[in-house]
Formats: sequence, C-alpha cells, structure tokens
Amino acid sequence: MDIQNSIQEIFIKFISELRFDENDLDQSVIPKHIRSLQLISEISNSGVHVFDLDKKQSIFYSSNFGKLLGYAPSDYEHLNYQFFQNLIHPEESMQLATNGISLLKIFNAFSPDEKLNNKVIYEYRMLNAEHKYVRMIEQYQVLELDKKGQIWLMFSIVDISPNQEGNSPIKCQLLNFRTGNFIPVEMPQRAELELTKRELEILKLVKQGFLSKEISDKLSISIHTVNTHRQRVLEKLQANNSFEAIILASRLGLLD
Repeated sequence: MDIQNSIQEIFIKFISELRFDENDLDQSVIPKHIRSLQLISEISNSGVHVFDLDKKQSIFYSSNFGKLLGYAPSDYEHLNYQFFQNLIHPEESMQLATNGISLLKIFNAFSPDEKLNNKVIYEYRMLNAEHKYVRMIEQYQVLELDKKGQIWLMFSIVDISPNQEGNSPIKCQLLNFRTGNFIPVEMPQRAELELTKRELEILKLVKQGFLSKEISDKLSISIHTVNTHRQRVLEKLQANNSFEAIILASRLGLLD
C-alpha cells in the first residue's frame, strides 16, 4: 500500500471510530439543509458538498459542483466523493488528509459553540476537464451537531481561487468567523519533527514488524527504554499509534 492510500486509510479509520446514537440525530433537518444549500450554490455559482460523519459518506453535491471544473453530472453521478477526491493533486491530497485528521481532533476538543463558530479554509489544486490543475478554495464548517454536541454534518463551499499561481503551496487556515481570528494550520516542518538516531532506529524496526521485546533484545536495551522511545516518537509526530507514526514519518521523509 502506498503512502497516499495509507494516509487516506488513517483518515477513514479515524472517522470510523466516531459513534452516534440514531436517537440523537434529527434526520428531518437534512432535506431542509439540502434545499437551502442548493439555492446558495445557484445564487453564488459555488459548489456545495455535505458530508455525514455518521454514515461516513457524502450525502449531497450541488448540481453545479462539477461544472466549476468543466465536468458534467454524468461524469461523477455514480462516484461522487471518490471522483472529486481523485481530482486533487496527489501531493496535496496527502497533506489534506493529514490536516483533516488534525482539524477534526481540534474541532472535537471545541465546545459546541466553538464548533459552530469556526470554519476551515483550504486552498489546493484539482484537475479540470481539460486535464489542467486549477487552484481551488474550499471552506468547511459544521452544519449540525448531534444532541451530545458531537459533529454530525459538515458542509463545504468550493470556488475557483483568485490565486492561480501554479507554484503556490497548499494553504489551510482555521477561521473563527465570529471574532475574525485566523489560525494557520500547517504540517510541522521536518526540523521540528527531527527524531533522534535511536528513535529512528526503533521506528524502522517497528516498521519491519519487530515487537518491543524483539527490539529490546536486538539493540541490547530494556523494554522500558524501547517503549519510552516509541512514546516519544508518537508525541513528536502527534500520532495515535505506531501505524500512523510510520506513515507520517515516511510522508515527511524521516525514514528515507
């Protein structure tokens, strides 16, 4: 499995761990939201998309979503999310997925009011119908919470970015639209994530399938020392487990 698919797998696994009680979800609000969002898309000529974290899938694309990039509805009607996901520049798709995990963690830590008062603004490239990459700007925000205050529905509004410089890096910002405060969300630079020689050595052995006891014997150090190093690696990479740490370290070129 390549790194890009592995990072996507981490993202899917992360949202799959979210648990919802159907009694806490008012399904009757969905058609109302869709009617309103379709109208917004027609007035603004923007693409609108709704993602259901309970179903773990996209449940709505405005009828003009693909038109922004020159596609007809027949091009994507049976694929929807996967079709548009595959149009994102491969390098930027990996970073979007990685940032998506971090941002969902941030949002989950917010109070219900904070969840509803913040949005994420992305800029990245997508492939249009003429097979040229076009820079897009996408704004994500929470549409509905369940009765426990957990994020249930999110929606995004997508437009062609006014910045079409091909060498511009991907951008990601968190905006509190009540206060106007912007917070840049960037992947940490390699220098900030530099692992020690021993940490890299242990992570490479973990990648090869060695258990802590086997690593302890191989390196002639205690299991406690091995586990301490493994925990520090998780903390430095902000990973939940060794699998995530290996993928993120590979993404950052630390295991080359």
